[in-house]
Formats: sequence, structure tokens, C-alpha cells
Amino acid sequence: MANPGYGKRSMPDQLPARAEDFAILPARERCIAGFIDHLPDGAAMDVKSLAKQLPLYGQQAVGSALKALSVAGYLRRVRCLVGEGDQVRWVFRTFWSRTARDNEWWASHLVTEGRGGTPSAVAPPPPPWVPAEEETPSAAVAVPQQRAPKPGPAADSPSPAYLALAQLGRTEPRLALSAADCAVLEGRAAEWLARGVGTDYLTQALTAGLPAQVDSPVGLLRRRLEDKIPPHLPRPAAPPSSGEPVHRTMAECTKCGVPGRPEALPDGLCRSCGLPGPSVPAGLPTGGLAESDVRARAGHVRELLRSR
Repeated sequence: MANPGYGKRSMPDQLPARAEDFAILPARERCIAGFIDHLPDGAAMDVKSLAKQLPLYGQQAVGSALKALSVAGYLRRVRCLVGEGDQVRWVFRTFWSRTARDNEWWASHLVTEGRGGTPSAVAPPPPPWVPAEEETPSAAVAVPQQRAPKPGPAADSPSPAYLALAQLGRTEPRLALSAADCAVLEGRAAEWLARGVGTDYLTQALTAGLPAQVDSPVGLLRRRLEDKIPPHLPRPAAPPSSGEPVHRTMAECTKCGVPGRPEALPDGLCRSCGLPGPSVPAGLPTGGLAESDVRARAGHVRELLRSR
């Protein structure tokens, strides 16, 4: 299994599994496709992990098979931006569909997947050695024991302005307030916070430059809250939008991993990887050559290279 959030993700609206699935594929691709189809969601889908579990094929063969399956419409590899603000990271997933899809279906689905938020990680399946008939009763018994009591109605928590006033006595003992004093000054302190300042700024403004002796902390703070209240600041204007939607999901080439938009990677391949391989020149035999003929032709090619 891959780390939570990575690995295989099955597509919706697939046909039920049948014995004739992938029958039109070559033997190697059919074998690897059947193995991938039986993997649970969240399983590792990189070439190395698959090659370790498939003793008949190495990494090069597995990579070539994944490319062929991508061209056939069974899989797409993507990278998704997970998180918000500064805490973001790229996770890599392989979307798998037992039913072959065309490029238009994959492009529309990946765009929708990117706008739909971050999908949750798939929980790993239970161990295969646990019998199904023993799993259900134990789970049914464990649920009532692990169920926590419902919490009662929470009391009204104090406001940030009230908490800032109540903690003034810990920062500056000369400004220790009672509960009644905090309730009296709470409204004036809330006006400060409503103008965009934080509790740290409020505390610093109220405790700076105190006299040597404070006879009435509540009177001094009332005067400071009225005289030092900050001005209203206009909210910063939002940056102009370019009108282009933000894509949180980016497809990548199945062979080389180059990222790009789904519509720019037909068959899940970039432009260079999607080019056909070199064809055999006309008039050149493709098989049935004797060893002497092969050596003669190789010598002829070397002579041509030297002449150039």
C-alpha cells in the first residue's frame, strides 16, 4: 500500500468484473491489467512496486505495459495539490478504470476531480487472514464499547476581548481586573478587535507607559480604550482575477512523468512520448537473415558512418 492519499484510485461507473475483461489486450498487458484491477484503492502503482510483485516482468516491461494501458484508455496518472494556504504538497495518484475510456471522458473527469477538492485517503482493507464471518460480530460488539458519550451543551465561551482583558493581570500585575471589570470593559475592547487589530496589539497598547502606581486599573483602562482606539482601515482590495479557473489536479505523462493539463496529454502521453517509433526502411528485410548477412550489413553501415 502507498502512503495515505497516494496510489490507485478507482473510477466510478465501471462495469462489473468479468472473466473476459482485457481480452483484447496482448498477453503481457492483459496480465498486468488484471493484476492492477484486483489491487485495492490506495495500493502503490509505481513501476518499481509493480515489478516487485510481478515476477514475470521487469521494470522496463511494466513501464511499457502501463504506457499501452494508458493509450488503451484504462488509466491516467495525475498529481494533485493537497492542502490550503502555505501547507500544500503534491501527491501522485493513478486513476484506474476497468472500462476503457476515451480522451474526452478522461479530460472532463480530471477537471471535475480537480475542482471537487481533495479526496480523502482510502482506508486499507482488513487483513486477508481474518475470516469474513468472524469480522462482522467482533466489529458489532466493539462499536458500543468504543462509542464515547455525547457531550452536553457547551457553555458560552468568553470572547477574545474578554480573555485579553482577563490576562492583563498576568502580563502586568498593576492592571489586574476582576470579572466584573472585564465585563464592563469588554465592549470597548471588542471595538478594537473589530477594527482589525489583534489581541497582542491590544495588550501592548494598554500596558505601555504605565505610571509607577495605578490606583484604579478599570478607570485607567477605560480611558486608554477610549483615547487610543485605532482608526478604521479599509480592507485591501482583492487581486484582479484572470478569469481562468484554478486546477488542483494536473495530469502527467504515463511514460516520462511530464505534467500538463488533461487535454494536452492525449492517451495520457506527452507529445514526444506519443510519437510513433522508428519504422523499418523500405527494402530492408525484417527477419530470416543468416549470420553472415547480418555481419555484412553491419559492416556496410559502419562504412557509411565513417564516410560521413
